[in-house]
Amino acid sequence: MPSPVMYWSEIGYDARMRASRLISVLLLLQTRGRLTAEDLARELEVSVRTVHRDIEELSASGIPIFAERGSHGGFQLVEGYRTRLTGLTPAEAETLFLSGTPGPAAQLGLGTVLAAAQLKVLAALPPELRSRASRINQRFHLDAPGWFQEEESAASLQPIAAAVWADRRLRMNYRRGTDDGVVVQREVDPLGVVLKGAIWYLVARAGTEIRTYRVSRILDLGLLDERFVRPEDFDLAGYWERSVAAYEDSLPSFEAVVRVRPAAIWKLERALGIAPTRAAIAAAGEPDGAGWLTLRLRLEDLPNAEPQILALGIDAEVLEPVEMRDLMRTVTARLAAEYA
Repeated sequence: MPSPVMYWSEIGYDARMRASRLISVLLLLQTRGRLTAEDLARELEVSVRTVHRDIEELSASGIPIFAERGSHGGFQLVEGYRTRLTGLTPAEAETLFLSGTPGPAAQLGLGTVLAAAQLKVLAALPPELRSRASRINQRFHLDAPGWFQEEESAASLQPIAAAVWADRRLRMNYRRGTDDGVVVQREVDPLGVVLKGAIWYLVARAGTEIRTYRVSRILDLGLLDERFVRPEDFDLAGYWERSVAAYEDSLPSFEAVVRVRPAAIWKLERALGIAPTRAAIAAAGEPDGAGWLTLRLRLEDLPNAEPQILALGIDAEVLEPVEMRDLMRTVTARLAAEYA
C-alpha cells in the first residue's frame, strides 16, 4: 500500500497544476488586457477547450471576467479589477528577473514554470517597479551552454555591470584575441553583459558598430563621466542569438553519421548538449530494425569528438567519416589491449 504522503502527492498534482494554470490565466488577462481563447491556449500550452473550462471556473469563483464576441473579441477583466502581491523592494524585483535563465529552464522542461513565475511577479509589481524589472532583461542576458571553454577570470565585471546599468561610457585597454596579442584602447557604450557557459562578454557600441568583447581580455578599465543614450531598437537577447549563430558557423567542424541506441540519448545530450542532440533526432529517419537511430551530428574536430563519442560506449557506432571511424577503432583497440 502506498504511503499517505505519496498518495496525497499523486492525487494533488493535477489540482495544483490546475490552480497554477488558473492563476496564470488571471495574471495574463491582468497584464495584457483582452486575449482570445486561442491566445491563452498558446501561452499556457493547453487546448482551447481547457481555456474555456478555466474561464468558467474563474467566473464561478467570483472573478469578474467577461467575453466579447466578434473578430476583435476575447476575454477581459472588468476594468479596475486587479490582484496584487505586495512587499517586493526594487532590489528584490531586479534580482528575481536577473536570476531567470530561459534557455536552460526550457531545456529542463521548466520554461513554462519560469514564465509563469515571472508573470506573477510582473503583474504584482507597482508600475515603477515593473519598469525596473523589465529593464534588467535589456541589460543582462544569461546563456549557459559553453563553447568548449573553462571558467575565466573576470576582474572587471563589477564596474562593467555598474556602467551598463547607469548608461555610462567606458574607456578600456583590450587585448585582441589574435595570435599577435596586440592591446588596443577603446571608448565604448556598454549595452549589456552576457554569460556564455563560464565566460563573460561585454556587448558594447564602438563608434557606429556594436561589438562583443571578452571580459577576461580587458586589461584595465575607466568609467567616464559621459553618459550615452541606448539605441531604442537594440535587443540584447536577439543580438546575442545572431552573434552565436554567426560564431558557430565560423567554427571548424565536420559532420559525422553515428548510429545510437535510443536508451543512450541522454549520454549524447550530456556530451554534445541537449539542443544539438534533439535537432539531430528531429532530422533523423525512423529507427532501423534493431531500434537504433542514425544521426547526423555536427562535431568540432576529431580530438574533441573522440571523448564525446567514447562517452556513449557500446551504445553508438560511427559510420562516417572514415577518419572518425578509424580513430574510434584505434582508440578502442588500445583500450582493449590495456584491459586484456
